[in-house]
Amino acid sequence: MAKSPEEEHPRKAFGWAAKDTSGILSPFSFSRRINGEKDVTLKILYCGICHSDLHFSKNEWNFSVYPLVPGHEIVGVVTEVGSKVTKLRVGDRAGVGAMVGSCGKCENCVHDLEIYCPDVILTNNYVYHDGTRTYGGYSDKIVVDEHFVVCFPENLPLDGGSPLLCAGISVYSPLKYFGLLSEPGMHLGVVGLGGLGHLAVKFAKAFGQTVTVISNSPWKKKEAIEKLGADFFLLSHEPELMKAATGTMDGIIDTVSAMHPLQPLIDLLKTHGKLVMVGAVEKPLELPVMPLLGGRKLVAGSAAGGMKETQEMIDFAAKHNITADIEVIPMDYVNKAMERIAKADVRYRFVIDIANTLNTNRI
Repeated sequence: MAKSPEEEHPRKAFGWAAKDTSGILSPFSFSRRINGEKDVTLKILYCGICHSDLHFSKNEWNFSVYPLVPGHEIVGVVTEVGSKVTKLRVGDRAGVGAMVGSCGKCENCVHDLEIYCPDVILTNNYVYHDGTRTYGGYSDKIVVDEHFVVCFPENLPLDGGSPLLCAGISVYSPLKYFGLLSEPGMHLGVVGLGGLGHLAVKFAKAFGQTVTVISNSPWKKKEAIEKLGADFFLLSHEPELMKAATGTMDGIIDTVSAMHPLQPLIDLLKTHGKLVMVGAVEKPLELPVMPLLGGRKLVAGSAAGGMKETQEMIDFAAKHNITADIEVIPMDYVNKAMERIAKADVRYRFVIDIANTLNTNRI
């Protein structure tokens, strides 16, 4: 007979979990494993809310297993380290992102691309090496192999830094891989000014790029230019404005997860330009081929980055004072926050104050 989540491991844990496809989160007692020789235990202080947490909670991707504790933008303080841990000590600030395990042997793992490992283990709603489920960061503690823990510089705020572990690396990695940060002054388009998009603007400007935000929301123009530092703003539903910008961009990073046409974006690219998709659009998009042939243009996709690149991104963010624009919330506001995320009613990321509000809601 299978053990209950509370009995699987010796160490008691507490968090909030979705219990069914309603996605409604409520207090949940479970357990974590004992800290192993290569493990690090974190007391969780903050956890960002990613849009994928909403998808997982409601089983919108059709593989959720309940009860499900979401959360993969986790930051906190190290409370215990194993005997073979080398990069962290008790008291250090640290973070955990989208994954907590991989095979460690495949080509992707060998080349520091663990997120693309066929056996990657995500931070929540996956099965760990020992056969038990992974539970995420809407909880008081987590035990993780040190390889999948990121060191947080002292000058990087934990609350504003937590979304970097997913949203940040999800834009930083493709921008670097596809060469869109290689030369200062390149012209980069950012489609969508949400949790990912606003960080894409910040990273690109820190690298010295010219940035145009492409959005269907006129009210975002002032914020994009005056607050985030974008150079230009394009309304995607204004054909004349889009036409005037034809062939001006070296690359575009598309963060939108809703259905939208690609040809107007492809037309904005220069010859050899690259359109990189990072938004998880649930239905197939129409991809026109002729505009690609006419300019040797590329349409590509990207998930997050590997652990080495995630640490590089965090260090770069600390050096350039890059954090997410956040709204810090108590744990008992999480269901309302999920409703607002579904309506795109947040600028630009919710972060749960785990340390100060989780335990006030114990069952």
